[in-house]
Amino acid sequence: MSAVSRLDLQVASVGAEALDVMRIELVAADGGALPAFEPGAHLAVDLPEGMTRHYSIVNDNRERHRYVLGVGLARDSRGGSSYLHRQMRCGMRLSCSAPANNFRLDPHAASVLLIAGGIGVTPLVSMAHWCAARHKPWRMVYAARSRQRMAFGDDLRQLGGALRLHADDEHGGALDVAALVQSRAPDEQIYCCGPAALMDAVAAAGSALPDGVLHFEWFNAPPQAQTPERGDDGFWVDLRRSNDAVFVPPDRSVLEVLEQHGYEVPFSCREGLCGTCETPVCEGEPDHRDYVLAPSERASRGTMMVCVSRAVSQRLVLDL
Repeated sequence: MSAVSRLDLQVASVGAEALDVMRIELVAADGGALPAFEPGAHLAVDLPEGMTRHYSIVNDNRERHRYVLGVGLARDSRGGSSYLHRQMRCGMRLSCSAPANNFRLDPHAASVLLIAGGIGVTPLVSMAHWCAARHKPWRMVYAARSRQRMAFGDDLRQLGGALRLHADDEHGGALDVAALVQSRAPDEQIYCCGPAALMDAVAAAGSALPDGVLHFEWFNAPPQAQTPERGDDGFWVDLRRSNDAVFVPPDRSVLEVLEQHGYEVPFSCREGLCGTCETPVCEGEPDHRDYVLAPSERASRGTMMVCVSRAVSQRLVLDL
């Protein structure tokens, strides 16, 4: 990630990409080159009333003059997508984070299967660009309720990969996820982004696959993850650098307790999705409840997302 923490960006163009999907092209307000990004990266965009929303960068990561975003109008919008759809105009300025990436494409994968659902196509388009530029074998299956809702189809068709479009209204129902996962070629890695139902189906169909084959990008935490199913009696968190200790009760997150005691920890989503609040763990065993860390990273016990994760051990020692 770039050493630059905040970017002053200007809207260079804005328009309809598909039904309820807006395409926004951002450039540096000073006309300079933008920080590099990797396929699957996103921007955290500051919006009015303290809102911060995360949007994947769609375009070819070799480009340094622009970031292209695709913003779907959410039915249950909390203000972010509805604001952008109503208010975005050419020339407007946005304050954004430097590109961050919790959905990295493995450059050593022999081949790649990209599974997109609806607006979940956005991080996968940049991955398709990367594969095409390096002659990496790739294919994409893109599902949506109708063709009118399929964004960036023209971009994908120009890349020359094996692109399969599945419109539910044309095929009489949803994509057969089990058959798709079973069609996986040896050494093919799977990257999936879309509605929770699609990703849950992919995860279930691929449950027997080796660790490291399935990769997911969550835009929203699944409903069941927002209501903790595992109770606890609370635990203590020792802050090594601050020489302090705080108690985290069952109904509060580590982040909330730290804020209550005056500690400033960077955060954005508060759902374990963005990785902003990732904090080093010096001692103890975290109870990981995020959607950022891979199983191998969780096993190392070296870090945790303090907005949602808790503790298995009675105490944790954080590098704070």
